[in-house]
Amino acid sequence: SAGLLENCTGCVLCSEDNGCITCHHRLFLLIWRDGIRQYGMCVHTCPPGYFGVRGLEVNRCTKCRSPSCESCFSRDFCMKCKEKFYLHKGQCFRQCPPSTTALPGTRECQETCEPGPWSEWSACTHEGHTCGCKWGVETRVREVSGAAREEGAACPTLQETRKCRMRKHCPGGEHHTPG
Repeated sequence: SAGLLENCTGCVLCSEDNGCITCHHRLFLLIWRDGIRQYGMCVHTCPPGYFGVRGLEVNRCTKCRSPSCESCFSRDFCMKCKEKFYLHKGQCFRQCPPSTTALPGTRECQETCEPGPWSEWSACTHEGHTCGCKWGVETRVREVSGAAREEGAACPTLQETRKCRMRKHCPGGEHHTPG
C-alpha cells in the first residue's frame, strides 16, 4: 500500500485502502472505481470525461453523463466529443442530425440554412418612383426558418436585385411613388 500513499499528494485526509478522502480547498477530489474498490485522488484539474464542481465542503470531479463526451460543462452538457462523434447543442452524435452539417476541421454540427421559395419580383422602381426613368431595379427575397437564423447558419443568397426597364413617362408627367 506504500504506492497508494504516494498518491496522497494534496490530501487533507488519506486512507491506506482508498487514497484521498479530503483535499486541500483549491484541489478537486477525483473518485474512480476498480471493480468493487473505490479510490480517491486530489487533482488540480479534472481529467477528460469529468468536470469540476466547487462546493462548500468539497470540490469534486463529476463524470460526464454521456460516455461519448470527452469534456463537459455540466453532467448533461458536453463541450467536446470523443473521436468518431459529432457535437451538437451539448450532445454527442455518431452523425450530425438532420438539417445540420459537420463544420470543416471540427467535430461539431452546424444548422444548415434551407431558404424557402423566392417571392415574386417587386415593382420596377428608380429612387422610389415607379415611372419617369428608363432603368430601375426590382427585387425578390426568400425567407429561412427561424431556427437556422438563430443558430447563425451560413445561408445562400436571400435577396436578389436585377435591372429592369421602366415606363418612360408617368401619367400626367409626374413621378409616382409605389403604394
